[in-house]
Amino acid sequence: MDQIETKQEQAGDKDSRSYYISVIIPAHNEEGFLRPTLDALKQQTFRDFEVIVVANGCSDRTVAEAEGHCDQLFDLQERGLGKARNLGGFKARGELLVFLDADTILEPTALEIIANQFTKRCAMGTLKGSPDTKRGAYRLIYFFKNFVHASHLHWGSSGVILCWKRQFERVGGFDEMLYLRENSDLMKKLARFGRYKYIRRTPAITSMRRYDERGPAEMVWFWMKVWWMSNFSDIRNQTYEKMHAKTALPTRRFREQFVRSRKFKMSKPISWS
Repeated sequence: MDQIETKQEQAGDKDSRSYYISVIIPAHNEEGFLRPTLDALKQQTFRDFEVIVVANGCSDRTVAEAEGHCDQLFDLQERGLGKARNLGGFKARGELLVFLDADTILEPTALEIIANQFTKRCAMGTLKGSPDTKRGAYRLIYFFKNFVHASHLHWGSSGVILCWKRQFERVGGFDEMLYLRENSDLMKKLARFGRYKYIRRTPAITSMRRYDERGPAEMVWFWMKVWWMSNFSDIRNQTYEKMHAKTALPTRRFREQFVRSRKFKMSKPISWS
């Protein structure tokens, strides 16, 4: 589906024009990933944009990595993705907001394509997602993720969220009590203003570090459980770490419990009586 492109998408919608864009990058301990993201933005063919970095709860050199490489830099003491995105969104000078993950790279023509294709008829959107590795399991995961977004089965995002600032402000931005599925929640609120736009012409190249840390199978299981819980229970105030503990694969939980029990047994003093 990603290779199919209509003439309308190639040329842009009739009411398209260039808008000033604000790229907002929330960053929590991203010293190893932030600079390549910022360097890629310097290569953009579209020039009418600003870059806003919102460091939040950082204990590393994230702020130092951003200094001198963005137009606005904020340093929040408290960690919070929703708070960081909202601060950047409300401080933005652009009409069009591009929320970009700190470990996601945009191709040089990305902002130009966004400015052309994300028109006033669109209220929220994302780009085609692409893993930063050729590993087959990751490419298969993103194939299905892109299919779900392109077919509008789910209004999701892949490292990038697009929306208009005026509409973003009208819905109050991100729900700061949500630490998971906050992207989908925002898009649902924005849906009353227009349609969801999936842009396939340029990818958002995203780091697979979380998948490397946890493994593809566990990450897929994690997001399936989060989707289920978000639809049938309240996941406000549930952090990424807490949810991971709740949604670990049964085999992993069994393995961890077994290791703990073995350590407990071996720590008991040996009785010779």
